[in-house]
Order: sequence, then C-alpha cells, then structure tokens
Amino acid sequence: MTKRNTKKIGACITLFIVLLLFIDQCIKLWVKQNMCLHESIHITDWFYISFIENNGMAYGMTFIPKYALSIFRLVACGALVWYIRQQVIRGARLVWIILLAMVLAGAAGNLIDCMFYGLIFTDSSSYMPAFMTSFGDGYAPFLQGRVVDMFYFPLIVATYPEWFPLWGGEPYIFFSPVFNFADACISCSVVALLLFCRKELSEFSDKKEEKPRIEETKE
Repeated sequence: MTKRNTKKIGACITLFIVLLLFIDQCIKLWVKQNMCLHESIHITDWFYISFIENNGMAYGMTFIPKYALSIFRLVACGALVWYIRQQVIRGARLVWIILLAMVLAGAAGNLIDCMFYGLIFTDSSSYMPAFMTSFGDGYAPFLQGRVVDMFYFPLIVATYPEWFPLWGGEPYIFFSPVFNFADACISCSVVALLLFCRKELSEFSDKKEEKPRIEETKE
C-alpha cells in the first residue's frame, strides 16, 4: 500500500469514528436534556426509549470501581488508536480496520460521558430533565460522570410457568438490558469480528504466544 493510500484510509477511518461519536453524543445529549430519569417513550411494543444512567460497563454491568473503569477505558482507547494506526500502515483488511474503529468509537463514546457529563450537567431526576451548567459545577468530578442509556428492546414479555423452579409465576422479559448507541457499536463489531475476522484474531493471538516461546528458547 502506498503512503498516499494509507493517508486516505487513515483519514476515512478517522471521519468514520468521528461520525459514530457524533451520532452517539447527539442521541445522549437529546435524551439527557429532554427526558426525566426513568422516563420512557413507547415507540412499539418491542421498542422503547427509556432514559437511565449507570456507573458501570456496557448494559449496566457493575463489577469494577468507577475510577478504575474510566481509567481502563482511557488506556484502552489510547491502545486502540495506536493499534488501528499500525493496521492501516500495515495494509490490513479494511473490514478488520472498520470493525476495530467501531470498538474504539463505542469505548470513546461512553468515556466521554464519564469524563465530561458530570462536569457540565446538573443531576438528572425523575421529575425534571438535566440542564447544562458552568464547567466544573455539575453533579460529579472528572471521570465520575454516569453513562446515558436509552434503547430498550423487550422482544418477548411473558410469565414463567408456575412449576418453573425459583421463578415460577414471575414475569419474564427476553432482552431486558437498556443500552446506548456506543454499546451497540461495540457489541455489533465484536460479533462481526468473530464471524468475519477469525484469521486476524488468530494471528493476533499467535503473536501473543510467540514472545513466551522465544524466551523459553533462550533459556
């Protein structure tokens, strides 16, 4: 690949990431400033816009402390930027680079929430939407902002049969997590990587195994 083509692909990938970030942040900013916390807009019986916030990972998971998670996201984004740049220079397959760019955009989109939303927004409540305030006068310090989620797809709503252990008679919802555009970028790209980029993934894992083998040989 020529240097000129490398620059073109790099520029296109950069614009693609910026576009995904723009879409993600536009949705979040609209929801944050126009909906009360836990408010829900019925689109169809299987699709709602439901505003929630979370301190954790994708789909509301919480098993890592907030500061640690934010720092991890920051380091991961930096590493992905470097790795994607190396792949562009190397002339890797475009689908591989695009899917990695989607992972980066998703991680960066949620990182922006953590970094800045707590600094620039008042706290969301169940009776009033949040609004922008002076920088630094928001509801949380740097890296402590909450991630805005809004997409809810209760595809199947049913009830467990009475004989079912533990949950008999309890309501059952298939796919209950509430997520955002950034989460969707990460999830879709990871699935696509597993389906269409197995060669690149295997090469990546092989490289990780090569270093210990070389050290063993030296000993």
